Amino acid sequence: MSKAEAFAADAVPVPASIAPNVEAAAIGMAVPIPSRDPAWSGWDVLLIAALTLVTIVVSVACLGIAAHLIWPEVNLNSMAPMIALVAQLVAYLVVALFMVMLVEGKYHVRFWQAIRWNWPSPGWRMAALGTGVLLLLSINLIAHFLPMPKSTPFDEFFSRPRDAYLIAVFAVTLGPFMEELFFRGLLYPVLARRLGLFWGIVLTALPFGLVHMFQYGYAWGVVLLIFLMGVVCTVVRATTGSVAASFLVHVGYNATEMVALMVATDGFRHMEKAALLWS
Repeated sequence: MSKAEAFAADAVPVPASIAPNVEAAAIGMAVPIPSRDPAWSGWDVLLIAALTLVTIVVSVACLGIAAHLIWPEVNLNSMAPMIALVAQLVAYLVVALFMVMLVEGKYHVRFWQAIRWNWPSPGWRMAALGTGVLLLLSINLIAHFLPMPKSTPFDEFFSRPRDAYLIAVFAVTLGPFMEELFFRGLLYPVLARRLGLFWGIVLTALPFGLVHMFQYGYAWGVVLLIFLMGVVCTVVRATTGSVAASFLVHVGYNATEMVALMVATDGFRHMEKAALLWS
């Protein structure tokens, strides 16, 4: 059998009894499936999570020290948002490289195929982005019935227009990309394989919400809303078999929020108007 024939033989849709979702069949795509789906283990996922945390902490410390040595007269508090953003960028690049090396080097499967990064058709792409827009509107409606903080540590990223534009770009590019790779690409299939579809969705969305606690001042109302967003993104991943589809939902959500905030605050120049955005 040639390599092309072997590839075609492996590319049939996965039966529902084997996988908890319809994989790429829902979006008209056939994706080669590793003999063990997913190829990696829960320990690999924990290792990647630990590496992410350590890399961010080390990057923040190194960048803070470097900034103090280069600009000793500058107050580091004013540079904190930029330092945190650059540190996260560095950490994400390191972790992304490690993910690819782990999956392809240890398990000898193609990373993008194994992670289910299969782009949906143009119609599904627009539907996914639209789902993100509707999700933001729905979540902000629910927020009216929850105790929401008046200010959070995340607001510091919008204290200056320059920082605000950078975080806005990050929020619709690398941020959702890496979060979807980890939560919906790596974590979800491990949980779904061991615990089933329902608990796979819930236990993927739960840590997704919890990791945002610090930046929102541990406000449980905000964490609950992010958890609900995570549920929707994971359901999209489960029903379409596509991490790219959940990524587009995430991008649609974040992009709508950033554009609305930018317009309401005159280009992030009058952040005091932000409180009136969803009132």
